Amino acid sequence: MRLDRRSFLVGLPLIGCAPAPSAAPVGKTEPKFEPVLAALETLPNARLGACVLDTATGAVTGHRLNERFAMCSTFKMALAAAVLREVDSGRISSDQFVPYTQADMVSHHPETGPNLAKGGMTVLQLAEAAQKTSDNVASNLLLRMLGGPEGLTAFFRELGDTVTRIDRFEPMMNFVPTGEVRDTTTPLAMAQAMRAIFTTDVLSENARALLTQWMIDTQTGARRIRAGLPADWRAGDKTGTGLGDGINNFYNDIAIAWPPGRAMPLVITAYYDAGAAFDEMRDEDVAVLAAVGRFAGQWAQGGQLPVN
Repeated sequence: MRLDRRSFLVGLPLIGCAPAPSAAPVGKTEPKFEPVLAALETLPNARLGACVLDTATGAVTGHRLNERFAMCSTFKMALAAAVLREVDSGRISSDQFVPYTQADMVSHHPETGPNLAKGGMTVLQLAEAAQKTSDNVASNLLLRMLGGPEGLTAFFRELGDTVTRIDRFEPMMNFVPTGEVRDTTTPLAMAQAMRAIFTTDVLSENARALLTQWMIDTQTGARRIRAGLPADWRAGDKTGTGLGDGINNFYNDIAIAWPPGRAMPLVITAYYDAGAAFDEMRDEDVAVLAAVGRFAGQWAQGGQLPVN
C-alpha cells in the first residue's frame, strides 16, 4: 500500500531504541558465480563489487564482496532510515522544522534549493529529499542532527555493520582516491545493513513501509540495477555517483527487490569503480549495474547470467 505523509504520521507508533537485529544468518557464499561478474570488468583497472543476498535463506553470491568501495550517495538510504528510527523513538519529531540559509547550500539541492526562500523544511521532508533526489543539503542537515558522520557510523554499528564508515559531509565524501578508507563500505557489509533495516525490527512497520515506498519512488536508478531486473519484480533503490576532479568515476546502486509471490526480498548492492576519470557519465559504465540486476534475476531463479 502506498503511504502518504499524513497516514504515516497518524499511524506511527513510538518505540524505544531498536533491539539488536535478528535475521537468518548469512549462508555460505557461492563463489562459482564470481567469474560471471568479473567478466563485467572490461576496462583496465576497473573494479566491480557486487552482492546478492536472499534475505529468506541467507544465501549470498557476488564478487569482491569484502573489498572497500566509495559509497557516494548510497549512504543516504541508511541516513533516511536512521532519521526514521529517531522519529520512531520520539527523539525527533517528523514535523520538526529545520532552518537553513544560503550558507548551508552546497552542490546538488533539487529540493532544498526551491525551499530556501521558506527558510527551511521539516525533518520528514528532508529525509524524503535525501533518499528520493539525493539532495546534498538535506543530507548534511540531517547528518548534523544525528551527531555528524560519527553519528551515522554509530547507526551502522548498531545494525551489526563493523565495516561501513561515514567520515565527511557532502560533497567532500565523494572524493575517494584509490586506497582511501574514508566514506567507504563493502558490497557485503551494505547488503547486510540493508537486510537489518528492511527485514528486522530496527524500524517500526510504518517507518519501514515509508522508506520502502521512497525507494520505489526514487527515479535516479532507472537505468541501473532496476533496469536489469525482471519487469514483474517490485523494486526500489538508492544510487550514488562520483565524477570528475581526477578521481576514478564511481557508479553505485543498492536495491531491494521482491520477486512475485515472495514476502522476503532480495538485497542487491553494486559498486563500480571504472578505474579511470571521465568528464561525464558514460552509458557503458551505467550498463554494468544493469547487468548486475540481470544477474540477480537469473540467480534468484536458479540460472546464471550470460555476459555478452
